[in-house]
Amino acid sequence: MDLFKCRLAGLAFMFSASILLQILACALFNNWWPMLSALMYVIVPMPCLFFGGGSTQFLTSRDGGGWVDAAKFMTGASAVGSIAIPIILRHAHMIETSAMFIEFTSFFIFVCTVMCFHRASLEDDW
Repeated sequence: MDLFKCRLAGLAFMFSASILLQILACALFNNWWPMLSALMYVIVPMPCLFFGGGSTQFLTSRDGGGWVDAAKFMTGASAVGSIAIPIILRHAHMIETSAMFIEFTSFFIFVCTVMCFHRASLEDDW
């Protein structure tokens, strides 16, 4: 039971660090445009919830079909959008370069959190 609590605490810490960096990218430069990529953090798990039954296992399976393929596409498009939004905002000179790199760090930590959660859910039945 202690291992479960440690894993859960680690995942919560990683997620909190990602959100903190997201907010810092906005607050340090007094520009809240980078929060658009936080919208993608909400959109990324939606296809798994709606089309995968709350499980991420369909993303790595070879099983296809109309809705499964659509869910894989939407997950990939929203993940790419999380990287593309800060790049587009920087190209349009709406955010600073430092804010863009903080956004990338936030996204990297968020992806690591999701991967750790996926691995933990495959190993154990939480």
